[in-house]
Amino acid sequence: MAKMEVKTSLLDNMIGVGDMVLLEPLNEETFIDNLKKRFDHNEIYTYIGSVVISVNPYRSLPIYSPEKVEEYRNRNFYELSPHIFALSDEAYRSLRDQDKDQCILITGESGAGKTEASKLVMSYVAAVCGKGAEVNEVKEQLLQSNPVLEAFGNAKTVRNDNSSRFGKYMDIEFDFKGDPLGGVISNYLLEKSRVVKQPRGERNFHVFYQLLSGASEELLNKLKLERDFSRYNYLSLDSAIVNGVDDAANFRTVRNAMQIVGFMDHEAESVLEVVAAVLKLGNIEFKPESRVNGLDESKIKDKNELKEICELTSIDQSVLERAFSFRTVEAKQEKVSTTLNVAQAYYARDALAKNLYSRLFSWLVNRINESIKAQTKVRKKVMGVLDIYGFEIFEDNSFEQFIINYCNEKLQQIFIELTLKEEQEEYIREDIEWTHIDYFNNAIICDLIENNTNGILAMLDEECLRPGTVTDDTFLEKLNQVCATHQHFESRMSKCSRFLNDTTLPHSCFRIQHYAGKVLYQVEGFVDKNNDLLYRDLSQAMWKAGHTLIKSLFPEGNPAKINLKRPPTAGSQFKASVATLMKNLQTKNPNYIRCIKPNDKKAAHIFSEGLVCHQIRYLGLLENVRVRRAGYAFRQAYEPCLERYKMLCKQTWPHWKGPARSGVEVLFNELEIPVEEYSFGRSKIFIRNPRTLFKLEDLRKQRLEDLATLIQKIYRGWKCRTHFLLMKKSQIVIAAWYRRYAQQKRYQQVKSSALVVQSYIRGWKARKILRELKHQKRCREAATTIAAYWHGTQVRREYRKFFRANAGKKIYEFTLQRIVQKYFLEMKNKMPSLSPIDKNWPSRPYLFLDSTHKELKRIFHLWRCKKYRDQFTDQQKLIYEEKLEASELFKDKKALYPSSVGQPFQGAYLEINKNPKYKKLKDAIEEKIIIAEVVNKINRANGKSTSRIFLLTNNNLLLADQKSGQIKSEVPLVDVTKVSMSSQNDGFFAVHLKEGSEAASKGDFLFSSDHLIEMATKLYRTTLSQTKQKLNIEISDEFLVQFRQDKVCVKFIQGSQKNGSVPTCKRKNNRLLEVAVP
Repeated sequence: MAKMEVKTSLLDNMIGVGDMVLLEPLNEETFIDNLKKRFDHNEIYTYIGSVVISVNPYRSLPIYSPEKVEEYRNRNFYELSPHIFALSDEAYRSLRDQDKDQCILITGESGAGKTEASKLVMSYVAAVCGKGAEVNEVKEQLLQSNPVLEAFGNAKTVRNDNSSRFGKYMDIEFDFKGDPLGGVISNYLLEKSRVVKQPRGERNFHVFYQLLSGASEELLNKLKLERDFSRYNYLSLDSAIVNGVDDAANFRTVRNAMQIVGFMDHEAESVLEVVAAVLKLGNIEFKPESRVNGLDESKIKDKNELKEICELTSIDQSVLERAFSFRTVEAKQEKVSTTLNVAQAYYARDALAKNLYSRLFSWLVNRINESIKAQTKVRKKVMGVLDIYGFEIFEDNSFEQFIINYCNEKLQQIFIELTLKEEQEEYIREDIEWTHIDYFNNAIICDLIENNTNGILAMLDEECLRPGTVTDDTFLEKLNQVCATHQHFESRMSKCSRFLNDTTLPHSCFRIQHYAGKVLYQVEGFVDKNNDLLYRDLSQAMWKAGHTLIKSLFPEGNPAKINLKRPPTAGSQFKASVATLMKNLQTKNPNYIRCIKPNDKKAAHIFSEGLVCHQIRYLGLLENVRVRRAGYAFRQAYEPCLERYKMLCKQTWPHWKGPARSGVEVLFNELEIPVEEYSFGRSKIFIRNPRTLFKLEDLRKQRLEDLATLIQKIYRGWKCRTHFLLMKKSQIVIAAWYRRYAQQKRYQQVKSSALVVQSYIRGWKARKILRELKHQKRCREAATTIAAYWHGTQVRREYRKFFRANAGKKIYEFTLQRIVQKYFLEMKNKMPSLSPIDKNWPSRPYLFLDSTHKELKRIFHLWRCKKYRDQFTDQQKLIYEEKLEASELFKDKKALYPSSVGQPFQGAYLEINKNPKYKKLKDAIEEKIIIAEVVNKINRANGKSTSRIFLLTNNNLLLADQKSGQIKSEVPLVDVTKVSMSSQNDGFFAVHLKEGSEAASKGDFLFSSDHLIEMATKLYRTTLSQTKQKLNIEISDEFLVQFRQDKVCVKFIQGSQKNGSVPTCKRKNNRLLEVAVP
C-alpha cells in the first residue's frame, strides 16, 4: 500500500501569525508583539505576502541543515512555515521552470544579518541545482568569492563584528537546465574613509588584521611588516582583538578562497603588497618647514617608512617624496606648482591611502568577475542577489548616510512599484476587478535628492565645481535658497519661518523627511567627500611605479593621457550606479528579504521593542502590509483550499468528485460566507478580510476535533471487538491445549503405575534366580576347596622325597640372579656423560662380571657416539668427513698435521663473491668454488715465490693474479696425477701433472701455503669424486718434480733461517732445489 502524503500549510501549528497580512488588528503594537512572540519561540522568519522578514537571532539555529534544504525543495511557498529557503526555492523554480529572471533584495541596517542571508540564499541555490564536476567548480567559485570580498570590504563596527562596508549586487547566471554557469558582481560605495580613520570601538577592514595575524614570518619580512598592531597608525587598538574571531585562521581561509576563485600566486602577492603599502602610508608623518619666501611647506620626518613603501611598490623615492610636498595645477598651457603645508600633506597622504585601497577593492571585484563569468555565450537566466546597506539614522549623519538613505529611498520606490505591479498583474491574471490602492509615493523625496536641476546632489556638484571659495556653509546656504519651500526639506536657516525657533535643528544642519522618518544631516564634510580629490602629482607618481598592479590602478597618471577635465564627483557616480541598478532590477522578478536587528548588544534572546519599532518604521513594513491587504488579504489555489477545508461540508467530505473550483463554491455556500468577503479567480480563491480566514480555521479546528472524536470512537470499538475476538480465539486454543495436557498427564500416570508393578515383579523373579545361582556357586566352591586341599596333601607327600637333594642349586641360582639384578641397577645410576671423549666408567664390583663389564662399556660408547653423530648437520658431517680423510692421509706422516686438527676447513678464504675487487674473476668462473686461497708459487728458475690465487672447483684447478684477478693457469683435475710434500713442519707441496697434457707444458707446480693439509685433503676428495680414482699423496723429504724438460729434485733439510720460522727455497743447480725448514 502506498504511503499517504501528508498535506501541510503555513497555518498549521502557527506561532503568532506566520504571515503579517493575516494580522488582526493591524497596527504597530500588534506587529511588534507578533514578531517578539515568534522570536521567543526561535521562529525568526515571518512573511508579508511574498516578503520575508528575518530577525537576527545572534546564535546558531538548527534550521539550515541538508534535511531542511530537502524539506523546502520543490514545495509551495505557503506550504511550510516561513523560511528563507522557501523564498530561495520559489525564486529558483520561477527562474528554472518559468524562464523569469529573478532578483533577491536584502535590506536592513548594519548587524541585521544581511550578509548571512545572502550566504544562505546562495548556499541553498548551490545545494538544489545540478551536480557535476564543472557545475561544482562554478558553485565553489561563486561561494568562495564571499570570503575574499568580506576580508577586503567588511569591518568590525559597534553594531556588527562583520559589517559590510560596501553594497554588493551579484548576478548568478544559469543555463536552461538551471545549472549555474557563472556570475557578475557589482560593488557600490565602499566606505574608504574607514581606511584612515575609524570611530571609537570599531576596526579597520578585516584584511589588515588578518595579514598581520596569519602571515608567516617570511611573508611579513618580505612585505616589510611587523606583527604588532600598535606599530601602524591606521589601525585602531581599542578593538583590534574581537572575541570569537580568529584572524589568523581567516587569513588562511582567504588565501585558499583566492586560489579557488582563480587568483594566480603572483596576483595574490601583489594584492598583499598593496595592502602593506596602505598600512605603511599611515606611518608617514610630516613636519613644518618655512621657506625663504615665507611660504610654509612640509617635510617627511622619518624617510625610512617612505623608503620601504617605495621598495614595495618600485617607485622612485624622490618622485613620491615630491608628490607629498608639492601640488601641480594645470590650466590649458600653464602649470603652477605650489607647496603643501602639513595639513595639506596629511590630506594628500590619506587621500592616496583611501584611493589606493578603494581602487584595489574595485580591481578585486573585476578580477573575481573574470574568474566567475560564464564561459559560454548561450542565452542565460539570471538571479540577482542585492546585499546593500539599510536605512541609517545615527546621532551624527554625514555624506555617507545621505547617499545610503538615498539608495534606500530608490529601493523603497521600486519596491512599492513592483509590489503594486505584481498585485495588479495577479488580479488581471485571475480576472479579479482591480481597485485603486492609496499609498505614500516617495517619488517626491527621490526627486528632492536626484533632480538634475534643483536636486540636492545636483546643487552639491554645482557647488563643488564653482570657482572661488567653496565651503560646506556655502552649500547649505544654497540649499536654503532652492529647497526652502519643499515639504520634505527642513533647515533653520531657510526662508521658512516655522523652523526659525526649532532648537532640535542646529544651524549647520539640514533635515529630510524620508519615508522611514526624519534624518538630521551634518553638512560638515559634504563638499570634501563629494569632491574625493586625489592630487594629480600622486596619480602620476603611482603610474610611474614599477609595480604592475599599482600602475594599472592609476591610468589617469599617464602623462600621455592627461585629462584636464575634472573627474566626476562621488555623488554623481553613485547616482549613476543607483540608476543602473534600478534599471536592472526593474527587468527582473523581485523577491524581498527585510532583515531586522533585535538588539544593539549582539546578544541572543534579547528583543528590544524600541529598536525593532524604529527599524519597522524606516523599512516601511506596515506600509508594505497595508499595500498587500488593500485588495484581498489572502489567496489560495482551489486544490489546496478544498483539500484543507473539505471536512466542513458533507458534500465535499471525504472526497469531491468534480472540479476543485466547484467544490470550493459548494463549500463556501454551505458555510454561508458573505459574497463580498471573497471572489473566485481563474485558479485561486481570494479572501478579502483575515477574519474570514480565521473563521474558516476555527471551524476547521472544531471539525478536526469532532472528526478526531469520531475516529477515536470507531477505533476504540474496533480495538475492543478485535480484543474480544482475540480473547475468544485464545480461550478455545487454551481449552484444547489443556484437554490435551490432562490426557497426557493421565496417560503418564497409568504408564508409570504399570512400570512400577512390572519392576516389582521383575525384581522378585530376579532375586529368586539370584538365590538359586548363589547356592549353586557355593556348592561348586566347596567341592573345589576340598579337592584343592586333597591334591595339596598328596603333592607335599611326594615332594618331601626330593627337597633336600635340589635345595643348594636353587639357592645358588636365586642368589646369583639377585647379584646381577643389583649390578644392573647400580650401573644405571652410575652411567657417565654422553660425551664421546669422556673416559670415565664405573669400577667392576665382582670379578665374574669382568667380561660383561667390558662389553657394556664398549656398547655404551658406540651408542653415545651414534647419538652424537645424529646431531650433526650435513655441513658439519662434510667437515668431519674431511677431517677424518685428513687424519687417514697425514696422521703420523706429516709433522704439520697436529696443528691443523683444531683449525676448521673454511675453503673460501677470499670471499670472492662479496669482494668487488674480484668481480671480473667471479664472472669468469661459472662453477662452484671449493677453495679460494692465496698461495706462494715457487719460481722454477730461481726458487723465489710469487703470490697467486689458488682456486679449486669441481672440475678444474685455477691460478689467478692476486692484484688484477686475471686467470694465469687452468688445469683440469683429470690431468693431476700426484701431490708431493715433505714429512716436516712446512707448507710446501708439489702438484704433478700428466705428461703430455696441455697443462703440463711448463712442468709441475710447486706451492707454499699456510693451509696445506686442508688444500691437499679437498684436492684429494674432489679428484676422487670427479675421476673415481684416488689421488696419489707422496710424503717424502726428497721427491722429483718436472720443470719443463728437466727433472729437479726437491730436498728438505734442517737449518737456521734468517726470516725466523719461515722456510726458504733455493735453487742449488739444475738438478737440485733445496728447502730449508727450521
